Amino acid sequence: MGLDRLIGFDAQLLSEAFWTAINIFILFAGLSYLLFNPVREVLEKRRQKIAGELAEAADDKKNAAAMKAEYEAKLKDVSKEADAILEEARRKAKARETEIVEEAKAEAARIIERAGREVELEKKKALDDMKQEIISIASLMAGKVVAASIDTTIQNTLIDETLKEMGESTWQS
Repeated sequence: MGLDRLIGFDAQLLSEAFWTAINIFILFAGLSYLLFNPVREVLEKRRQKIAGELAEAADDKKNAAAMKAEYEAKLKDVSKEADAILEEARRKAKARETEIVEEAKAEAARIIERAGREVELEKKKALDDMKQEIISIASLMAGKVVAASIDTTIQNTLIDETLKEMGESTWQS
């Protein structure tokens, strides 16, 4: 018995090997139909889902880039608008400053003019007071000199004549 049996193929071994191969093929075909196809379908659906998610992610990325560009453009517009508002505020402030300075100059001119008028009025009042004092002093002196001999109407006439002779310029200088 030895070596013959180890390598030798007999009819029973060949038929069992044949039927075993057919059974394995049928089992493989059945399992392939029952298991591999559903697994392939699941894998295909998963691949499609991943591809869809990748496409969606790419779209989201594009949308995000567009939104970022829009946001940056809006920021630039806001910055420009803020600069315009500040420039307008500066221009208005400068105009208001000029207006205030002009009003202050006009008010100062009015104050100076009013002060000048008040000085003139005070000067005239002082001159009138001085005239009245001189008239009263002159009346007292004249009254003492000619106390009994001249009456009041003659005295007033003499004072007026004296004042006219002295002239208006004497009182104002």
